[in-house]
Amino acid sequence: MLQRTDVQVRAGREEDLAALTEIYNHYIRETPITFDIDPVTPDERRPWLLSHPEDGPHRLLVAQPAGDGRILGYATSSPFRPKAAYATSVETSIYLSPEAGGRGIGTLLYAALFEVLADEDVHRAYAGVTLPNEASIRIHQRFGFQQIGVYEEVGRKFGTYHDVAWLEKRLS
Repeated sequence: MLQRTDVQVRAGREEDLAALTEIYNHYIRETPITFDIDPVTPDERRPWLLSHPEDGPHRLLVAQPAGDGRILGYATSSPFRPKAAYATSVETSIYLSPEAGGRGIGTLLYAALFEVLADEDVHRAYAGVTLPNEASIRIHQRFGFQQIGVYEEVGRKFGTYHDVAWLEKRLS
């Protein structure tokens, strides 16, 4: 069995795009976790990847077994909102391949993400969590996020309305 110590975290790269898209499409097709409805192609996902450079507050980190090309998951910090006054706030997320859950990969990714963000001009991190999603709430709380509100029945997917909890982490 793969141990967390056998996993490396690094910046996402162009050659990861197909695997990252496959992971994301799993959540589009199988879960309400993302409110995207239609699977995306790697070409459609490329602008998202390119919006996460290797430095700065908007990062894409991937986890993969040492010496193995598989991508087990990824964590991102993205712009919270497009207006300039929001520049010191980011929205964070984690997506794991279906077989990687419950092995500490998400914890490894978030630890690395918040380590790189510590050197950036980032004041707050936010996360939106479609409910119910106890695993996501748990990991966010483990990293110091606190729930600040719930948008009730804000999205409809698979014929059902879903609430989204908003969580905040103070970084400075």
